[in-house]
Amino acid sequence: MLELLASWISTRLGAVAGVCGFVGVGALALVPVWGFTWDAGYLPPLVAAPAEELRVELLTNGTTFGELLNGVRLDGNDQQNLLLAFQEHADPRRLRVGTEVTLRFFRGDGRIRGVDVAVSKDELVRLERDVAGWASIVVPTPVQVDTLAAVGSIETSLWNAVRESAGLASVPWADQAEVIGLVAQVFQSQIDFSRQIRPGDAYRLVFEREVRPDRTMRSGRILAAEVVNAGKTFSAVWFDLHDDGIGGYYDLQGESLKRAFLLAPLDFRRVSSRFSLGRLHPILNVIRAHVGVDYAAAIGTPVMATGDGMVTQRGVGSGYGNLIEIRHGSGEFVTRYGHLSRFASGLRVGDWVSQGQTIGYVGMTGLATGPHLHYEMRRNGAPTDPLSLDMPEGDPIPPSARDRWTVEFGERYAMLTNLSPTSGQRMADTGAPPGRSQAARNE
Repeated sequence: MLELLASWISTRLGAVAGVCGFVGVGALALVPVWGFTWDAGYLPPLVAAPAEELRVELLTNGTTFGELLNGVRLDGNDQQNLLLAFQEHADPRRLRVGTEVTLRFFRGDGRIRGVDVAVSKDELVRLERDVAGWASIVVPTPVQVDTLAAVGSIETSLWNAVRESAGLASVPWADQAEVIGLVAQVFQSQIDFSRQIRPGDAYRLVFEREVRPDRTMRSGRILAAEVVNAGKTFSAVWFDLHDDGIGGYYDLQGESLKRAFLLAPLDFRRVSSRFSLGRLHPILNVIRAHVGVDYAAAIGTPVMATGDGMVTQRGVGSGYGNLIEIRHGSGEFVTRYGHLSRFASGLRVGDWVSQGQTIGYVGMTGLATGPHLHYEMRRNGAPTDPLSLDMPEGDPIPPSARDRWTVEFGERYAMLTNLSPTSGQRMADTGAPPGRSQAARNE
């Protein structure tokens, strides 16, 4: 009996050993040859249909947002709830012709799932169904930040020179105009671009902007700029002294470019009549003093306050037509702006205005033969020629901010100096703030 049991166990163990040997040999056979890669084959991409279908509509003249919604499957209560949700963020009555409305439907059954209304270039109102009916949120337009550079000669005007710049060729026309306006604002206390530009003058600038997906600009600032005018170089570098996002412009030594008064109260202007104590009046045909400067400009051109101050008069001023008068500081200086077509909205006597703030718009009210701005300045009550006034300077970079200024100046000015000069015109490197080496300037 024991012999039979031993024989049976021996047979079974042999069988198991045989199976294990076979598996071992098989496993060895499956080991890949060195350098050989198995081909797993190719699976075509799987394309899934989107969960919703889109239809884009534009508001047309005479069509309201509510009327546009009449073309989708919404009952009266549902549409009313949608409009109430929209009104949490915007007024449907103020939507402009051409406003883009994107209708989002559940795929296949035609039921409305959501609505996107582009209320401005910088945000849309998104409406979606929820358990209570409709909910709305504001979705900002995404932007990216980039930096542009431009360099060129000025033969006739800053406007034409910048418009012809290869560095701004891809920038929409309206944004080019804004860049030109910013350059003029940066140097408005140093250069009068309407009367001081000479053939052969030159410029270069570095410009930072926020760009929307359609490549238009939401905002921008000049980081550094330089203008050569009649052989003299004017430089400007942006610096945020108070770290509040506003900042200001300083020259290479850290001196502020801001002056107590702007050289002129509007952009891209032409002087049509200068300060004179004996001018033949074009309407009255008599010799009388012209104690201001006339700037010819199109009706509606914005007019800026040339300095900080308080509005002391706003109304009709005899031959001045619509007139604004501003008292500056302690009252030593008073400026007047005449022949306006209208005043800035909300501006009242007693209001405080800041330098560069729009206070009104060019017109031809009062005794005027054509659209222009009459601008005059009085100092201690006496008429003063604003084109000959030596403007007081602003405050320089304080010692407490000098180290930060030196670092940021170096970065921004280096971008400017790395620009190639225009043919036949050398853009001068006029130095750097005290304490910076030539090597640092050449970085």
